[in-house]
Amino acid sequence: MAKIVDFDQAEKKARERDSEIERLKYTLSHAGISQEEIENALATLSKGTGKELYIGTKKSSQSKVRFAQYMQNNWEFLRKNKYLTTREKTFLLDIVPSVAFDSNCIVIDIKAKTPVPANITDIAEMLGSDRSNTSKTINSLKRKGIIAKSESGLDGNNARAYAIFVNPHVIYAGDKDNINNALQVMFYKAMKMPVMKDLPDKLF
Repeated sequence: MAKIVDFDQAEKKARERDSEIERLKYTLSHAGISQEEIENALATLSKGTGKELYIGTKKSSQSKVRFAQYMQNNWEFLRKNKYLTTREKTFLLDIVPSVAFDSNCIVIDIKAKTPVPANITDIAEMLGSDRSNTSKTINSLKRKGIIAKSESGLDGNNARAYAIFVNPHVIYAGDKDNINNALQVMFYKAMKMPVMKDLPDKLF
């Protein structure tokens, strides 16, 4: 006589087994403390403090490290196409420590609470370069869509002042999944230019 299989019972046992495996995994990953014990402890603390509590981990000391990233595939693409001169590449390498997080603006001090955009004279001084050569390099990179200038009014000498930004498709300091909208608008046309429009990795 064929054995009758109770599929409902079998499914129930399978769910119980999976649940037990998950509990074991949780216990192992929380230093031997079960999920139930943790939930009970949180409930007690919440009741005592009147606040909703949750488990979190202390931020790593590395989370405050400032960084700017070269878009590797794009940089390699530009190199193979001989798009940048040696002077332009040197400029971009040297300016990385002054690229502000999120805005991608070249600033005088990235550690400042409200960073001040660096003008051409500031940049030349930061790089220990001649102002005229720095200006020529920036203008050349601007024509190629690597850098953008945004007019920011008049400086103390009644001359036009500009904030200078780096195209995030080449170098970016920020969250690649959440590019600043102003930055996207600024480089929209640049990304339609010859060579630039063919970059392998696009952030927007």
